[in-house]
Amino acid sequence: MGRKAKRDILESAKVYLSKAKTAEALRQAQAVVFPLEYGMTMEQTAAAIGVSPGWACQLRNRFMKEGSVSEAGKPLRGGRRRENMSIEEERAFLLPFFERAKTGGFLVVNDIKEAMDIRLGRHVALASAYNLLHRHGWRKLAPDKRHPQSDIEIQEAWEKNSQTPLPKSTKRGRGKRRSD
Repeated sequence: MGRKAKRDILESAKVYLSKAKTAEALRQAQAVVFPLEYGMTMEQTAAAIGVSPGWACQLRNRFMKEGSVSEAGKPLRGGRRRENMSIEEERAFLLPFFERAKTGGFLVVNDIKEAMDIRLGRHVALASAYNLLHRHGWRKLAPDKRHPQSDIEIQEAWEKNSQTPLPKSTKRGRGKRRSD
């Protein structure tokens, strides 16, 4: 009875070899066909299809378990798996801050971070607020022109009253000599 099941799986894998639409589907069918049809080991099969032996075994087991190439039901890798809010929730969250910034106010990242802490009920990193703004197309448009604690009047007075720099010396100093 085991041989009949292997023959059925082998035949369905051969069919999927010809109609595979993605590289992953082709590898999955090859992981079944190569060992059963050509007597290859898992290491040889993995080398032939370009994956590790463990991954080739997983592909083969998945095909045997599901009876076909699994493409549709499984979500693809990527995406925001640990998101704090969905994109729509983020837009709604940022709307008051953006409205205030449009009317001439400033967009202060610390305020956004504190509001995120309250909204999520836990502390988040400051980088989370910056990433949130970056996702929605905001960036720091103008760098600070001066230090916040600087006093312009004192700086101007110093420039007026400071001595002029001494002229550069016209004498040439002796350079370091190389030892011969």
